[in-house]
Order: sequence, then structure tokens, then C-alpha cells
Amino acid sequence: QIKLVESGGGLAQAGDSLRLSCLASGRVRYYTMAWFRQTPGRDRESIATISPSGGADYSDDSIKDRFTISRDNAKHSVYLQMNNLKPEDTAVYYCAAQSLGPGKFGYWGQGTPVTVSA
Repeated sequence: QIKLVESGGGLAQAGDSLRLSCLASGRVRYYTMAWFRQTPGRDRESIATISPSGGADYSDDSIKDRFTISRDNAKHSVYLQMNNLKPEDTAVYYCAAQSLGPGKFGYWGQGTPVTVSA
């Protein structure tokens, strides 16, 4: 069993930057990792994924232009650098490991909230 713990969320103003971190309790180097986010009343959505070798993919151009996912396998960590934050980025952000096969995430963190004010 691998535990994922997110950190780095908090309050920000529009235009600010935040860096989210996800620390795994064990090796995740062979898993595709992802950042999801969820707002009240909406499904959790994947916004960024990173392959074991570091290849990144993003949900849409708005995310791609402002956010960067990265990983440090030696530190069992995944990061999400978020720049030029917007109020619509307000959500709870979750880290997940694709441990059950393509598109299936078996390990999840508890989430870290991000609130962006105008």
C-alpha cells in the first residue's frame, strides 16, 4: 500500500503562483502520476499527467499554458507548478498513481485545497 500526501495548497490571489507537492510513502517511479482537481458539485477531473519517464500531458491549453507537472523519482515526489492562477482554479487538488492499469488510479492522496481570489 502506498500513501500519497499532498501539500502546498492555500490561499492565493489571481496572478499568483503556487507549487503543489505530492510525496509518496513508497516507490512510484513505475507509475504514471496525475494531478486531479474537484470543485463542489462537479466530478473530479484530471488536469495533468506525467509518465514514468517524465512525459507530461495536460487536460487543455489553459492548463498547459500555466501549469507544469514534474516528478523526482528519487524523492518519490510529484509536483504541480501553478502560475498565473485564476479564481476558476479554486478547487481541491489531488495526487494519484495509475496503479491499476491505463487510466485507472488506485492510489490517491487526501487532497489539498487551493483558493484563488480575484
